Amino acid sequence: MSQPYPTFDLKAFSDAIVQLAAGAAPGVVSVHSHQSHASGFVWRSGLIVTADETLADEGEVIVTFAGGKTAPAAIAGRDHTTDVALLRIDDGADHGAVSFSTAETAAGSLVVTVGSDNGDPVVGSGLVTVSAGPWRSMRGGDVDRRIELDMRLRRVAEGGVAIDASGLAIGMAVRGPQRTLVIPSATIDRVAAKLASDGRIARGYLGLALQPVRVGGGAGAIVMGVEKNGPGAAADMRQGDVIVAWNGKPLADVRSISRALGPDSVGTVVELSILRAGNPSAARITIGERPAA
Repeated sequence: MSQPYPTFDLKAFSDAIVQLAAGAAPGVVSVHSHQSHASGFVWRSGLIVTADETLADEGEVIVTFAGGKTAPAAIAGRDHTTDVALLRIDDGADHGAVSFSTAETAAGSLVVTVGSDNGDPVVGSGLVTVSAGPWRSMRGGDVDRRIELDMRLRRVAEGGVAIDASGLAIGMAVRGPQRTLVIPSATIDRVAAKLASDGRIARGYLGLALQPVRVGGGAGAIVMGVEKNGPGAAADMRQGDVIVAWNGKPLADVRSISRALGPDSVGTVVELSILRAGNPSAARITIGERPAA
């Protein structure tokens, strides 16, 4: 005798999604900068987090809260390597901050994303397809956990929050090269706190302009320019030198150098294997701190 299919209350499920989105919406904002239109959220009183890649490089920034109230915002700091930017507002209002979860989100978990379009919520949903350990972004940023979602994020919702089934935010939803990513709460708290106090995140700096080049059957990075008084100049690096290995490890590509120049690299010494006029050579560079833009 066949067993009946289990019943499923679709209306209750739909209502639960609505409640999750409604719970997060008051802390989610719309962010306008020049011709860019994205989302953000209240991180602390007077401080808004948004996706760095959505912010224009110049012009005023306007934040629109749930209900339509607007306020000007100043950029307190931005870190393009983790895609975290911090905005400061001073409108005298008490805007409730989004509540974050510190628990790890397992693959297969349901996640609801909440952004804002001129104060109106923009909601999406999907499953966590990847929940893995720490990783380093293509721009060299240290991200505490890799979380990927099986959903397409609308551009206007980028910089909003990703909510778990308990109603707590697990991080910021951003558009990756091929998938939707979540910048986890631990990364946001670490980076935003540094931006709030210092306005920037220290990054390693070689003072070299590099371009990819093929060397035999492998990869290399050719020095196209050497900044005067930079770390590369102090190590006698010259235009035309080709870097083929970093601390004894063959170079994968130029981006691997960028990834190696994180905050912890400042002040460390790196051993470079180079080709100079076709002849093997070596250089020792003390990594400096990238000057403020």
